[in-house]
Amino acid sequence: MSRELPILFNAAMVRAILAGKKTCTRRLPSNRVREEYFEYDDWANTVGGSGIKKLSEKEFYEQYPPYQVGDILYVRETWERFECWNCEGDGRGNCPKEPKKSVLDKTCGCYMYRATDEISGDAKWHPSIRMPKEAARIWLKVTDVRVERLQDIDEDGVWDEGFKFKPPCLTRVSADGHTCDLDGPCTSSIKYCDMTMGELFGRELWNSTIKKSDLDSYGWDANPWVWVIEFERCDKEGRAVDGR
Repeated sequence: MSRELPILFNAAMVRAILAGKKTCTRRLPSNRVREEYFEYDDWANTVGGSGIKKLSEKEFYEQYPPYQVGDILYVRETWERFECWNCEGDGRGNCPKEPKKSVLDKTCGCYMYRATDEISGDAKWHPSIRMPKEAARIWLKVTDVRVERLQDIDEDGVWDEGFKFKPPCLTRVSADGHTCDLDGPCTSSIKYCDMTMGELFGRELWNSTIKKSDLDSYGWDANPWVWVIEFERCDKEGRAVDGR
């Protein structure tokens, strides 16, 4: 039986999903699961001589997937709720979008999203973690879940992640998988021309999502185990919808 669960994405990734360019995401195992693995590892090493087969770190994580195939995910993103006046009449009052009543507090208004909307005045964006389910506009159906090392990502995986290269390094990719600047050496502090597609993804996108204090443990160079979650756009009932 499928479950309804939240998943967080930043504004850039929301835009990639809406454009049909992102169909996959990589996530670290939760702190709780990682702690449980270390406890298990200590225990398994203690009783290792009793004939118990010790699970590898990958095998352990595979027992605790954050999502399962068939799960329906509602995307939490940076948002704001714009309360309007005169919404009960024929017009939509001062709402910038078509208003509707909230099931939470019965007030009338519309939801705005940082990825695609602009707000003015005293309005302030709210973090994605605080977005209520009723505000969700994007629904995803999980099609595959697996565990792999971060650096196992290939070129197809990079594109499926919705990774967008920044100029001037959006040039070409050589036959051996390295990017090369057509007009000379890259001017970026990151030496794009010496990297594979996976390295570009890891150093520019993945590392930007990791706290600096955690880069040694969970950054690209650390090559941690990650969950690879593939998905497709759907409606609330899980029916497939157009990617755009």
